[in-house]
Amino acid sequence: MTRRPDDYSLTPSQLAKVRTEAGRALREAGALGVFPTPIDQILDVAKVQEIKEDVLNPSFLAEMRSKAEGALKSALSKVIGLFDAAAGFIFLDQSLYPSKKRFVTLHEAGHGFMPWQRIAYRIVEDCEKALEPDAADLFDREANVFAAEVLFQLDTFAGMAADEKFEIWTPIKLAKKFDASLYASIRQYVSKNHRRCAVLVLNMPELIEGDGFRATLRRPIQSESFTAVFGQYQWPTVFTPDDALGKLVPLGSRKSSGKRGWSIVDRNGDRHECIVESFTQTHQVFILIHAVKSLGPPTLLLTAA
Repeated sequence: MTRRPDDYSLTPSQLAKVRTEAGRALREAGALGVFPTPIDQILDVAKVQEIKEDVLNPSFLAEMRSKAEGALKSALSKVIGLFDAAAGFIFLDQSLYPSKKRFVTLHEAGHGFMPWQRIAYRIVEDCEKALEPDAADLFDREANVFAAEVLFQLDTFAGMAADEKFEIWTPIKLAKKFDASLYASIRQYVSKNHRRCAVLVLNMPELIEGDGFRATLRRPIQSESFTAVFGQYQWPTVFTPDDALGKLVPLGSRKSSGKRGWSIVDRNGDRHECIVESFTQTHQVFILIHAVKSLGPPTLLLTAA
């Protein structure tokens, strides 16, 4: 699987710059230590206002594009968020589910708060592709990081998680406190974890003839310490009941697999014992992997294939 750009793969200087702005927004809003992050206060310090009307229709978008006079960042698919830099207004798809809407709101607020972004375009259109971690445009990845750092209050979520038992239920529990989606919370949990861990985010399994299924890989997320040992691991792109990790995919009314043993080989050929567990909330499947012990050179190679 080819590794695409990721918003947590900003250069150290780019990441530090965005985190500085996120910290400034939280402090100016008086939001540090307030859970969940008060979105309206963030909008106030970003000097932007949400227009709470469902107006993102073709005629409205045409009017906004004309207003941009060439200083337009166009969406690649359906517009779910729009920032009018001149007026300081943001417009959102009102059909978004609440936790997703919070993230999109903070993404738009980032365009308005980060000074180098506010002056870049007159009109900014955002779609699902702009909100993905592998968004090709640095402009979008910076806004995604701003949104995540404000939502999870810099390292506050990671610090709280570190005090809890390492398991899939920890970010699920904290997601409620931060009013964040499970996807964003589990991603935050792994990406900022000091442990050698990874999570595979799979699309929901498609049943095939008989009792089989196939689930495709949406994206892998690895902690820095996991990558240091295993590199950018070449995960399979398809999982079935016939492979070790595919067996963990919950089916029917099941939400989780429970904890299982597994092993993985690092780039030096040493095998590592892992604990793996899965969870689904009917939108996607998460497989959490925690490498806990080095077992030396492999006698039997158990990979994800």
